[in-house]
Amino acid sequence: MSGIQGYCLLVPWLILCSFSLVATIQIPAEYNEPPVITDQSPETYIVLSSEDIVMRCEARGKPTPMFRWTRDGVEFDLSSDPDVVRMNNSGTFTIPNNNGLAMKNYKGKYRCYASNDLGTAISKEIHLIAESTPKWPKETIRPFEVEEGESLVLPCNPPTSSIPHRIYWMNDTFLHIVQNERVSMGLNGDLYFSNVKVEDSQLNYICSAHFTSTRTILQKETIVVTVKPSNSVKFRKPKFIMPEGEKSNYLALRGKDLKLECITEGLPTPTISWTRVDGPMPADRVSYENYNKTLHINSMTEVDDGEYHCAVENTQGTARHSYSVMVEAAPYWIKKPENGVYGIGETVRLGCEVEGKPKPKITWKINGEPIGKLDPDQRRIVKDGALILRDVITEDTAVWQCEAANKHGYIIANAYINILKLPPQILTQNNKEYAVVQDQTVFMDCKAFGAPQPQVQWENEDGEPVLQDVRYFIYTNGTLRIRKAGKNDSGLYNCSANNDLGSTAITAVLNVKNATRIIEPPKNTKVRNNTKANFECRAIFDASLDETAIHWKKGGVEIHEEGDNDKYFIEKEKLTINYANFKDQGTYTCVANTTLDSVEAHADLVVIERPDPPYDLKLYDHEDRSVRLAWTAGKEHKSPIHEFIIEFEEDVFDKGHWQKLETVDGSLDSVELKLSPFVNYQFRVIAINGVGKSDASKPSERFQTPPAAPDKNPAEIIGKGNDSHNLLITWKQLRGIDWNAPNLRYKVMWREKGKEDPWNETTIDTPPLLIENTPIFTEYEIQIQAINDEGMGPQPVSQVGYSGEDFPTAHPDNVTVKTINSTVVSVTWQRVPKDKIRGHLLGYKITYWKVQSRLHRRKRHTHQHEVRIPHDVTHAIITNLDPYSEYMLKVKVYNGKGDGPPSPAVTVLTPEGAPGKPASLKIEHLSDTSLILKWTQPHNPNGIIIGYELQYQKVSDPESIFESINIPNPVGLNWTVANLSPTSKYKFYLTAMTNGGLGRPIVIEGSTIPEKVVPTLNNVTYSTGDNYIHLKWITHELEQNIEFQIHYKSNKSEDIHKVKVNTTEMSLKLQNLDPGSSYNIKFKALNRTDEVTFWEDDVQVGGVVPSEMFESIATQGWFIGLISAIVLLILVLLIICFIKRNKGGKYSVKDKEDAHVDSEARPMKDETFGEYSDHEEKPFTSSQPSLNGDIKPLGSDDSLADYGGSVDVQFNEDGSFIGQYSGAREKDVTGGNDSSGGTSPVNAVRALE
Repeated sequence: MSGIQGYCLLVPWLILCSFSLVATIQIPAEYNEPPVITDQSPETYIVLSSEDIVMRCEARGKPTPMFRWTRDGVEFDLSSDPDVVRMNNSGTFTIPNNNGLAMKNYKGKYRCYASNDLGTAISKEIHLIAESTPKWPKETIRPFEVEEGESLVLPCNPPTSSIPHRIYWMNDTFLHIVQNERVSMGLNGDLYFSNVKVEDSQLNYICSAHFTSTRTILQKETIVVTVKPSNSVKFRKPKFIMPEGEKSNYLALRGKDLKLECITEGLPTPTISWTRVDGPMPADRVSYENYNKTLHINSMTEVDDGEYHCAVENTQGTARHSYSVMVEAAPYWIKKPENGVYGIGETVRLGCEVEGKPKPKITWKINGEPIGKLDPDQRRIVKDGALILRDVITEDTAVWQCEAANKHGYIIANAYINILKLPPQILTQNNKEYAVVQDQTVFMDCKAFGAPQPQVQWENEDGEPVLQDVRYFIYTNGTLRIRKAGKNDSGLYNCSANNDLGSTAITAVLNVKNATRIIEPPKNTKVRNNTKANFECRAIFDASLDETAIHWKKGGVEIHEEGDNDKYFIEKEKLTINYANFKDQGTYTCVANTTLDSVEAHADLVVIERPDPPYDLKLYDHEDRSVRLAWTAGKEHKSPIHEFIIEFEEDVFDKGHWQKLETVDGSLDSVELKLSPFVNYQFRVIAINGVGKSDASKPSERFQTPPAAPDKNPAEIIGKGNDSHNLLITWKQLRGIDWNAPNLRYKVMWREKGKEDPWNETTIDTPPLLIENTPIFTEYEIQIQAINDEGMGPQPVSQVGYSGEDFPTAHPDNVTVKTINSTVVSVTWQRVPKDKIRGHLLGYKITYWKVQSRLHRRKRHTHQHEVRIPHDVTHAIITNLDPYSEYMLKVKVYNGKGDGPPSPAVTVLTPEGAPGKPASLKIEHLSDTSLILKWTQPHNPNGIIIGYELQYQKVSDPESIFESINIPNPVGLNWTVANLSPTSKYKFYLTAMTNGGLGRPIVIEGSTIPEKVVPTLNNVTYSTGDNYIHLKWITHELEQNIEFQIHYKSNKSEDIHKVKVNTTEMSLKLQNLDPGSSYNIKFKALNRTDEVTFWEDDVQVGGVVPSEMFESIATQGWFIGLISAIVLLILVLLIICFIKRNKGGKYSVKDKEDAHVDSEARPMKDETFGEYSDHEEKPFTSSQPSLNGDIKPLGSDDSLADYGGSVDVQFNEDGSFIGQYSGAREKDVTGGNDSSGGTSPVNAVRALE
């Protein structure tokens, strides 16, 4: 909803709206005032025996009122009771609870009277109730023993007391009993179980009463509940526990809350709903409490009178209870009598309008005395509940009471009449300024006082009465109202008050401003849950107003940014709601306000989201091949559900995999599902709205369909051979849900098509079926029928298949080639007979290749090209041939097996074509008016060159005529062009010609202007450092100020660096070069047609490359010799140590390895030291393998002595030991090398394994 509401005045004088229109006046402070009751104790006052009694009664008046009390209609003398403590200048008294004073002696109905010289006011009746501290009544508590599934009521029976209290059910650890749809507490405090479960068994159900005013909690004795498990729990339909029967009558009082409850028993737990028969529920005052068991209507009115239904249901049935509610009312005010000041001789009317049901009785009192007990007075009458007093005199000043009562209660109101004689006074400030905006209503005060009542008049600044304009109205209290004020209403206004004793006047000033307007209201917004929502609002204000603002509300509550919460962000005219969720939905209001007016615009925020999953899935109407599935849709989240997806899962063929069964319209809540036999179904439902898919519902109960014969046969039947003499039959197997019964098989039948031979048949479980010894490429009829334990499927339909193919045996005849142009030919041939193809005809292949160019006559081996012509097409076009060339061409047929033999080769001669462009074209300067053009022949002449065509035109004049020259096959490839303009630049086009036509031109621009001078540099020298080359030269005197470029490139890179220099600079230093690298340096000058190198050299930069430094050391002979000697010495020392240590003894290979493999020889991982891992050893290769701990020793007593013979000892570079054992062993070695010679390193390792 988006719109702009009307204005709401904010100025202080709004209170004038509530002024009464009756002819009354207020007494100024300097005059006496009759008493008015301002405070008293509540009408029902409950006091405990341990508390003090405080009876309040306060009043104002001038002179100060005196107070007295009555108790049960009898004068209650406060001074005669020593226990009563009175307060000065007050009617309030206290009775302290000293030493357990019996407060019950003071109970009763009290009334306070406040009197002065002008009359007596009386309070409402105060009912004092004195009670003892509540106690739980004694009763016998018996344990409850029930069977599982039965209903149960645990009584509470709290203490009877006038003191308000709340009931709780807890256990002895003060944990509340969990309540839900099944277990809940009634309004009477009893705990109701619709059906009990075993877990409801408990030793300590406790009912507690909390008296909040006394801060007292009373507990009943514990109740023991035992639930006996049952194997035969029966479902039962709902039945009412509270209330009983089918109908109840209920009396409700106006202004009070109504609570109706329905508590039922049943299994499954019933659900409850409420309806009103004779009208809608009051949506703004109704709520459903206690898990929908209690209907609560706030502040009842007469329109709520009617019939209310409570309906309950479960899967077993329904029940209903009807409440007939009658609404009555204690007396209530329509219009109270009002205080007034009158002049002598006026007529006074005191209205007293009340309503109630039954109709209240109205009585009048004067100064607390019933009017019937006073002397009759003809000036005083009571009519329709109102008191009328004519020709009032000073003695009529008094306080009058109107009292109304019926069986539900009573009300009383005091109103004083003050009879005075005073000249007029205007109590409103003179020259008071009023500001208002256009089209608003303004109220300007003129509060007058006098007796008799003054007559008030208003005039504008021109002295004209304002009532000439219908928009103006004067209230009886003197206030001037102007509706729809406009700019013309601004100005001065005069108010005068007159009576018999005189007159007086004041002036008021009115300013009418421009109204605030919202020119761009916020727009209705729809966002997805947990995303950002934005509202924007723009307004214009009166320029003379300083205090203007725009703020935002939601649901009437102003929105503020919170420092530690980024939910709302307000920036000028924009409101941002971060992470908008469902709680943020509602109407947002933009409020643009000033000190004078306020204007509002509204927009709705709707938060949408995927729907909640459906729930409460139920299956109905069970049939052999169908079932009805019903569900309840979840919340739509403001985006309507447009469809439901029904999925199923079965637990035999594809357990756990949910498959789509059907999609239905979003308006449905049930669907009849067509099912397959022999499937144990389970269903779930997914809802879809405009946002997306919901989560899947909880699965339904399972439904098993009975078995049946197959409904269908397999599809996608294919018969073809995978060899020349067989037939392979395949098909798509039936899905599990199509089996229809256990033990599904396939009956396969086949025979040659066109023959009436009996069918060959076999039955198998799964495809494929291979049939051997079939004739080549023969057509077969194939049928496949599904069979299960319940019978056979429908009669199958024949499908066609073919046995295996073989290579074609013939080639196409009459291959003919026709030339279309120099690069395109057409080919035709005669189709191959069907019986020679021996398979499925896939098409024809044309193979062609270039033999030689007809221009050069040099044969060469070139790549063969192949063109495939699909299906039974006997012609083709071949393109992209080279002109003036000789080709060979063959055609062959092919099938699924392969290619047939090619046709005899056919020669193809292509004619001449247009040549390519000349390979090059250069211009040489001859004179100021002539040039020489030189060129080379085209790389692709495509025939015999018979001449050239030369065209040229001025570059500066595109509209000039092209000059054209035909050059007939010149002996030399050059041509002189004369009569050129000496200052013009020309563009030349040169095109070669053959008998096939003109080719593409080569283009060049040039003129007769001489080329730029290439500088001549004398004595070019250079010097080098670690990273630079310093170049120097001497310039000829006639070649000063000529630009050229220096190009340099490292021998280690392809990048060319370029530097522009001038001949006058005489030197250049190339810096940041690679040390030790060689650079190629070129001096280049650019003339009109080419870039010319006029000096070049390779220069070595100083310094040494780091890698070369190491290489230079490593290649020195003395260094190699030194290292070799050190290595040899270490090897000798290690051999000696090894022999001495093991001489004459045996050793363990593992121990030996551990002894020689130090930490440096162990593999390291991630640069961590001291961590050894067998898995990180490198695998053995043909190089020398190391002996490690993973190799299993032959025995704990193995030693070198066991091997006899010699020992070859080797070491790896890291010093690890490698043993090579030779000679015969005394005992057999499993897996050893049979060779009599020395074992190789690899074989040695294998022997140890």
